[in-house]
Amino acid sequence: MYKKLYKLFTEHPNKVNETYFEHMLCACTFFIKLQLLSFAALIHSVFPFLFEFTASDGVKKLNNCLKNRREKVNG
Repeated sequence: MYKKLYKLFTEHPNKVNETYFEHMLCACTFFIKLQLLSFAALIHSVFPFLFEFTASDGVKKLNNCLKNRREKVNG
């Protein structure tokens, strides 16, 4: 039972060459960045002259980061 539960929490992080806590930190970092970018998009929706490219540029950077991480893992 314990081994199955342990595997659920560690299988994916191991696939991307991270520990459980390293993966948690990375995922939480992405979460925070996405929240900030969504807030910038909300502000931009009301005040279109503010944060004109913040959300789109930020999402592109996050996407590139994810692509690079995937390439490292897949070789």
